[in-house]
Amino acid sequence: MKKYLLILTAAITIITGCVKDEEFLTTDPTNLLTDEAVWKSPDLVLSVLADLYNRYPEQQTITNWAEFTNFDEAFPSEAGQYWRTKQIDYPTGWWGLWDYGYIRDLNLFIKKCSAASELSAEVRARFLGEARFLRAAIYFQEVKCMGGVPLILEPMEYNFSGDPTYLQHARAKESEIYDFVISELDSVKNVVPDDAGVKSRVSRAAALAMQSRAALYAGSIAKYGVSTPGVSLPGGEVGIPADKANGYYTKALEAAQAIITGGKYSLYKKKAEDLQENFAALFYDKSNNPEVIFVQDFKLKSGKTQGWTIDNQPWSSAEEQQGGRVNPSLNLALLYEKLDNTYAPFATNNGSDYVYYDNPGDIFAGRDARLGGTIMLPGSRFKGVPLDIWAGVMYWKDGKYNVISGDNFADRDSIPVAGAPKSSQVVGADGPVDGLQYSAQTGFFVRKFMDPAVGSGQIGTRSDVWWVRFRYAEVLLNAAEAAFELGQSGLSSEYINPLRDRAGFTTPLTAAQITFDRIVHERRVELAFEGHELFDNKRWRLAHKVWNGENISATDVVANIGKADKVNTMIYGILGYKIYHPGNANDGKWVYRVVKPSNVTAAHRFNFGNYYSVIGSDVLSNNPKLVKNPNH
Repeated sequence: MKKYLLILTAAITIITGCVKDEEFLTTDPTNLLTDEAVWKSPDLVLSVLADLYNRYPEQQTITNWAEFTNFDEAFPSEAGQYWRTKQIDYPTGWWGLWDYGYIRDLNLFIKKCSAASELSAEVRARFLGEARFLRAAIYFQEVKCMGGVPLILEPMEYNFSGDPTYLQHARAKESEIYDFVISELDSVKNVVPDDAGVKSRVSRAAALAMQSRAALYAGSIAKYGVSTPGVSLPGGEVGIPADKANGYYTKALEAAQAIITGGKYSLYKKKAEDLQENFAALFYDKSNNPEVIFVQDFKLKSGKTQGWTIDNQPWSSAEEQQGGRVNPSLNLALLYEKLDNTYAPFATNNGSDYVYYDNPGDIFAGRDARLGGTIMLPGSRFKGVPLDIWAGVMYWKDGKYNVISGDNFADRDSIPVAGAPKSSQVVGADGPVDGLQYSAQTGFFVRKFMDPAVGSGQIGTRSDVWWVRFRYAEVLLNAAEAAFELGQSGLSSEYINPLRDRAGFTTPLTAAQITFDRIVHERRVELAFEGHELFDNKRWRLAHKVWNGENISATDVVANIGKADKVNTMIYGILGYKIYHPGNANDGKWVYRVVKPSNVTAAHRFNFGNYYSVIGSDVLSNNPKLVKNPNH
């Protein structure tokens, strides 16, 4: 975008031979527009801005499913991605970001738009507000990944003098980048529409939501960074002084409250008769959705669609011969409380024997509705088709239960018991089969962002379900966390309880029950698969504790549920088995076992060097004013 040239035809015709050289050089092309022409037309400027929107910086999104399987939320059920659960250490540059090409393009846009006198003042102000929002977004993403970075707000041009030193900028302090983001959004919120119907472009609420999130991050780093003194630099490029924490928390609370008291947004409750479906629907319902604030949108038959449903549809009802890639973990499922406000493992045994269930889904009953709204459970339905998730048959023989299963979806075999049918289905049509890609190897498929529309699982159609970047529920959680950190636990509970009420809880949390563990828990269950887990654990300085490289057992995974610093280095699942015991009261019932997929061979280890990614050697060699990040 060094020059704003819009190609208006499908291809450029190469002109040869028919004109003299001087005529070719002096003839204006008819299929290109110059800067001057672009900045006279709001429609053309918007098309340039659209390209900048399309480059919005993100770590995890529904267009890259595998990124959700890096930690403890899910297992990657695709053979080419098993390495993610066999890797111990996270590479130090994995979340690195140094995108000054994008920043330069935004700075150019802001400069040229500011001078575009032929645009109306109102139109120009909105375009500038959007570009400044996007610039704040990239700096926010940069500071989350790298700490303080050079803060460049004007497009730089090389003067070909042979001396590039004037282009070299030192890193700003980490706090200075956060201060810039927060300040920019203070300006942006006043020049963009205050309209809840605007969701794929910047609105006032989008600016406030990002401001609240950024201020919350900064406050957390200031408060909890003291626990990791080795993750800092003496010049402040990494690390924020602890005495700044309350100022940031206050700003986070104020920004969130501006949305809450504004009254333009609310929690999604259109399907209140089915709380699990209601939670799932808030992500796919694009019609007058009161909760969604800012999205990456998609549109069928436009060339801009996404394949999350193709990637993750259950095998038994798949519209293509693929799917089932993101298998949510038992580690995540366990976080969803019982409706009496208590944490408890799923009951698999009662001491000396299994717990027997009449139906596959009974083991998950009586839980936070966000469980079934986030995860496809055995016994649930997708697109009206029952999921067929069970790992095998347990048959009684020689005074004990034995297991028979299969190697493929819906395999059949002969149960080796006298009188048994010659051929019986011995594994679900969705698996799980250990090591079989696309099967539910943890016992679950993902539900969040899945599109129930017919055709959404077809390669030729795909899905137009949007990727939600900011929503009202997160705003409530931001307010709750900021209030808690400011010593206002009663106010914090007022922001958390509506989320729990929507999830089916009937007993509100009291102020005394609002603890740091509770704050962390509520974010993990509400915001799973929305791209928050990594950066939340980083800002709380929990990442090196949660992913400490130590192996965990099946006993460990079901213990200490709800503790913020619980070790979660290895992914586990819970698999159901059908009982074959003719004449016994338990014949035809279901039992469950906690298992670890065989491809989970390593315990994830998040090192101190992962808190702030390594700055590339080429970047450092080109700019001697930069200091390296700590622990690299």
